[in-house]
Amino acid sequence: MATEVLITAEHLTRFFGHTCAVKGVSFRLAKGEVLGFLGPNGAGKTTTMRMLTGNLAPSTGRITVAGIDLLDAPKQAKARIGYLPEQPPLYRELTVQEYLRYCAHLNRVPGRELGSAVDQAQARCGLTQVRRRLIGNLSKGFQQRVGIAQAILHNPAVVILDEPTVGLDPIQIREIRALIRELGENHGIILSTHILPEVQATCSRVQIIHRGQLVFSATLAELQEQMTTQSLILGCQAPPDLQTLEAMPGIERVTPLAAGRFRLAFAGDNPAEALAARAAAEGWRLRELSPEQRSLEQIFVELTTREPDAEAA
Repeated sequence: MATEVLITAEHLTRFFGHTCAVKGVSFRLAKGEVLGFLGPNGAGKTTTMRMLTGNLAPSTGRITVAGIDLLDAPKQAKARIGYLPEQPPLYRELTVQEYLRYCAHLNRVPGRELGSAVDQAQARCGLTQVRRRLIGNLSKGFQQRVGIAQAILHNPAVVILDEPTVGLDPIQIREIRALIRELGENHGIILSTHILPEVQATCSRVQIIHRGQLVFSATLAELQEQMTTQSLILGCQAPPDLQTLEAMPGIERVTPLAAGRFRLAFAGDNPAEALAARAAAEGWRLRELSPEQRSLEQIFVELTTREPDAEAA
């Protein structure tokens, strides 16, 4: 069964004067996908988000939303997008329900469907119990929920969330992440964030933008493969000497760590099985043998600190 493509961005480029903020960015977003969009400050992330939401026209390139060209038919395309900016556009003097009804009118929800649309958005975002409270009296976590509710109440195909958990406490962050995962089942979600663990907790695909260009795009499964390095961590209660480990087939480099632990860099096939057998045969009293993994933070830093000549290579 073919996957429904909700957003297609083709060769997006944006100049501000002579400065190129975004250069040749292309990607697709499918229904049921949560795309984590990462980048350091000044990388072009916000500019790209503004182009995707129709708030900024690209200098060159094309965007389609659910098959509708954003430049040719902006009203129809934008009607299929829900957007939560980093600072939610909330009216603090309104109650939750008053505000969402106002947003429903802005999004041209038909009058006969307006009440049910507001009730459904409140229910999905856990706002039913506070619907009659003033937004200004709500916690930051509930205000973020109201912001997400206004983005989804017209049931858009695509929901774009810009830093939705900034300033929240750990419990609120868990609740918002769970809500994003739930929304991702029926929508296409683009999540812009600086919080790297948030990507691993909520996203199915990851993209990194650096100096206006996409430098990384992979599914979460592909990311996990990239995070796995060609090295093992070995820990023993009765560790062998360094020369014994260095002499084992496939081991390229041995780095002693603290308390009977070693980092073993290898080439070719993983030597873990041979190490376990040797440890049992020679009484090393094995207590740890695991693949060493790079973190998403390490991958992010590597990709976003490259010099221009390294990128061009």
